[in-house]
Amino acid sequence: MVSSVPRLVIAAPSSGSGKTTVATGLMAALSARGFAVSPHKVGPDYIDPGYHALATGRVGRNLDAYLCGPELVAPLFAHGADGCDIAVVEGVMGLYDGAAGEGELASTAQVAKLLRAPVVLVVDASSQSRSVAALVHGFVSWDPEVRVGGVILNKVASDRHEGLLREALDSVGVPVMGVLRRAAQVETPSRHLGLVPVAERGAVAVEAVSAMAAQVAGGCDLSALVSLARSAEALHGAGWDAGEVLVSSPPPPLPVPSLGASPPDPLSALDGPRPQAPPEGVPPDGLVVAVAGGAAFTFSYAEHAELLSAAGAEVVTFDPLRDEELPEGTAGLVIGGGFPEVYASELSANESLRKAVAELALSGAPVAAECAGLLYLCRELDGLPMCGVLDASARMSERLTLGYRDAVAVSDSALAGAGTRMRGHEFHRTVVEPGAGDAPAWGMRAPERRVEGFVQRGVHASYLHTHWASEPGVARRFVERCRTS
Repeated sequence: MVSSVPRLVIAAPSSGSGKTTVATGLMAALSARGFAVSPHKVGPDYIDPGYHALATGRVGRNLDAYLCGPELVAPLFAHGADGCDIAVVEGVMGLYDGAAGEGELASTAQVAKLLRAPVVLVVDASSQSRSVAALVHGFVSWDPEVRVGGVILNKVASDRHEGLLREALDSVGVPVMGVLRRAAQVETPSRHLGLVPVAERGAVAVEAVSAMAAQVAGGCDLSALVSLARSAEALHGAGWDAGEVLVSSPPPPLPVPSLGASPPDPLSALDGPRPQAPPEGVPPDGLVVAVAGGAAFTFSYAEHAELLSAAGAEVVTFDPLRDEELPEGTAGLVIGGGFPEVYASELSANESLRKAVAELALSGAPVAAECAGLLYLCRELDGLPMCGVLDASARMSERLTLGYRDAVAVSDSALAGAGTRMRGHEFHRTVVEPGAGDAPAWGMRAPERRVEGFVQRGVHASYLHTHWASEPGVARRFVERCRTS
């Protein structure tokens, strides 16, 4: 498969330079002009893709070379960008910052090279003038394989300031494609884990994205940015041959590769036969996997639902803040990340749903819980009753636990067989005591050796966020357990 979707990577010298404002505003501005924009985010971040989705009307997708491996970055990009007019990829941290101690791995620069995409560097110019030339020159020349095709100057104070910056950059040979003044209305509020998710802000988030779009449209040369995106080289082999796959319900299944290969059928990596379409007029078997959503559980990779669907499940989203029962026919439950600590009182007050979750887990049905899901399954969170599935208590902590992890499954579970190796990411300011059950979920190999999480009956609960596209058999295994439990 050849992907020739025009694409740009929005990067910066460091965090806080304005990448999210520029990337989200550019996505929204292009969408308003009739482009079908495919939104992407480098790294494991869940929150920025929510703003990207609001800007484009399409699912925000992550490109993480650590979690999924460099070989899957282009295929996952091609899957998400299929049928779009242009793709905008927001970087992470500084352009050349990656996984600690791993060189360029998982950096924005590495993803840009894997996608053969030109980079636009967003520079916070608030405290400099001529020095901006030295800064940009350093980023342009550091890695010749990274093509910095333009600069957007952010937080420019005045016309005079802009003139000084442009004059300095003339010597670098990189065109200035935008100049943005300070604009408080586009600032997005933050708290203990970063930006406040879109799902919690409602109309305010819509207004913020509209303000970003207006600022980018007014201060940037959109035609020049689109032309730069169109200069990206075609990606050969960036995807899978979908073949003729019979699907019974949306979303369409994700064509999933095994590492280093391109299977002829998108379900072949799931180690099972292709599902047959039911006879005309006969509904599918209705195997329901319930996925937690709503404001308290906003952290989820789009590919997880697609993989579950590809494995034959009907994926139904429910909101633990509002729904008093699980979806009808629930055979398995997935509770991803989010902010249960912010909504602990409301989650605790929904006693009917807490009881339903506990009964499902007690029955032996598969339950996969990550981070926020782990807290929800505990006996209590900050002293408030939760589902009581796990004999553990959770509380807020001042310490931030953050970073990539190299893990191996310690115990057989509905999600993974013992010995399965996966890479993941931790990101929380909470503590669960005890940190592991009699049958731990994961053994961490790096950065420190320890066991973590809980496996009991059909439950797999852990702090570790994983990307199932890196090991697609987990989705097949989970759905099979739903059928047989």
